[in-house]
Amino acid sequence: MSDIIDVLVPTFNRPAALAVTLAALGFQTWPSLRIVVSDQSDGAGAYAHGEVQAVLRYLRAAGRQVETWRNLPRRGMAQQRAFLLEQVQAHYCLFVDDDVILEPDLVARLHAVIEAEGCGFVGSALHGLSHLGEERPAQERIEFWDGPVTPETVRPGSAAWARHHLHSAANLFHVQSRLGLEGKDGDAATRTYKVAWVGGCVLFDTACLRAAGGYDFWTALPAQHCGEDVLAQQRVMARYGGCAIVPSGAYHMELPTTVTARAIDAPYVLPLE
Repeated sequence: MSDIIDVLVPTFNRPAALAVTLAALGFQTWPSLRIVVSDQSDGAGAYAHGEVQAVLRYLRAAGRQVETWRNLPRRGMAQQRAFLLEQVQAHYCLFVDDDVILEPDLVARLHAVIEAEGCGFVGSALHGLSHLGEERPAQERIEFWDGPVTPETVRPGSAAWARHHLHSAANLFHVQSRLGLEGKDGDAATRTYKVAWVGGCVLFDTACLRAAGGYDFWTALPAQHCGEDVLAQQRVMARYGGCAIVPSGAYHMELPTTVTARAIDAPYVLPLE
């Protein structure tokens, strides 16, 4: 368990949420994390806020490696992710959004699965707990991997594309609760399932992500876009396979999105190949 995992956190104008996310990373049972934060916030930036400073001091005092960057001017989320990927030194890199709470064993569980499967990525979809009790049976279909994770091509509008509905609201939480997969039995409870993509918390094999082009397509997009994470995952999945795990262990803070211009959606305007 000595292998370092690089954790990549893009952030914009969310200092309080960022502090919560970083604190959750500090509590991870995986011992060797190198946390890299890329801030595009307005004004003095996230690192000037007391709550962020406090958590950064805690992380460093606890022996976590932390790097803080300012990546300006803003040129879109694909460029922000490309910048973070440039900083990666480790075999595996975990992209975590700045509004995510992680259970303490989540990084260890993601690592165990990607090692066992040898695939391009393993994700942990985000639970939206404000929707607990809001049943959406039509969106709660889950397709488990019964064997090894293998490459899949998933395109917008295909039958597999509809898998993304499972990750809305609290759908996945309802599914794992009904199946008795709340994580009480540790790693033995973890199962892999098929995805269209996973938002907010994804562990990549760094070499696979780079070989699939990473986020170099940012130069082909206007600064105002969305879906860059989707396109990158689908390119990796087509070549190396990808999956998500249940129980998830990641929770969404459900804050207003900071990506407000969504007319240009990367997987709809750029090719999968």
